[in-house]
Amino acid sequence: MNDELRRHYERWVYPRYPLLASVRPWDTYALNLDTLHARFNGALPSSHARRILLAGCGSFSPYPTSLANPGVPITALDLSAANLRRARLHCLVHGRFGVDFERGDILDPAAASGEYGFIDSFGVIHHLPDPLEGLRALERRLAPGGILRLMVYSRGGRREAESIRTALRILKIGDVATVKRLIRRAPAGSRFRRYVDASSEAAFDAGIADAFLHPRTRTYRIDELMALVAETGLTPLMLAHDSALPSMSEEMARLRRLEREGEETPNFILYLGRQPLGECGLSPDARLMLNPALRTAVGPLRLAPIVIPPRLGRPNSPLGFAEKRFLRRFISPVPVASLAPEERERARPFLDALFLVAFR
Repeated sequence: MNDELRRHYERWVYPRYPLLASVRPWDTYALNLDTLHARFNGALPSSHARRILLAGCGSFSPYPTSLANPGVPITALDLSAANLRRARLHCLVHGRFGVDFERGDILDPAAASGEYGFIDSFGVIHHLPDPLEGLRALERRLAPGGILRLMVYSRGGRREAESIRTALRILKIGDVATVKRLIRRAPAGSRFRRYVDASSEAAFDAGIADAFLHPRTRTYRIDELMALVAETGLTPLMLAHDSALPSMSEEMARLRRLEREGEETPNFILYLGRQPLGECGLSPDARLMLNPALRTAVGPLRLAPIVIPPRLGRPNSPLGFAEKRFLRRFISPVPVASLAPEERERARPFLDALFLVAFR
């Protein structure tokens, strides 16, 4: 049991969003199990794989994940009872049910047992004593064809925060109240002041504790992350952090260049798969379906353009009336073979953006 981590999150519920904070259903589109499974396997998940695990769920993620996947069983696993209480309450306030909240450690084989079609582990394994052990524990829970979304700290993205953590450790400062006093006294223009002014986390106590006083963090260069993954049987599928290029090889080259030049890099978001079958794309024997999380976004009563936020590292164009009318055609699956060539080309960017789902 990671007792040090558990004590930290029992004291500092994270993230500390207001209970009335809500998300629109279409904001959750990249968390939809059917869409992710089809993207990387060319098929919808079997009944055996229609389960989702939030491995280190924190106090918020069960809510948007359940919104994206109505009717899909979700297990929300966390070390902290305080995080789970807050997550459960947030779901209840917004009428989200069907989530099983479980207190436990991802390293414990008895916790969140069984296999899952999608596992989301966002900002977790870099806090473990042995991240490889944690990654292998997640791999064992993936069903064949299952997808794992992983977020870990990058060396370039955490450089300033880690410098502050080191300084606080040297000064033997370990409480939020003292850090807040230092923030108030920090001179304008200092590195410390610039960082906290730019950081949304420094605006609330739990964010300060997570950014500067966390008992254990680890950062990665992109090649270190890929070397970690190579120690497992998982297949890298896609990098999806802010500004990520569509091609994994090109994005890795871009990240290496930024690292060599000492530039800031985003924290890494990486999709991994267990025995993925590969996407089917717009092959003639495939069918196209609207991402289920977008159904309310393209409804006929929404006449004004709607902006869907990026979730794959790239911006999305606003959906106007013509785009929504086109996407409504796919609320029920449509055979690709029935589409005219120009319709297939029009569908392609929506497929790349996860707005449409292609499956056999």
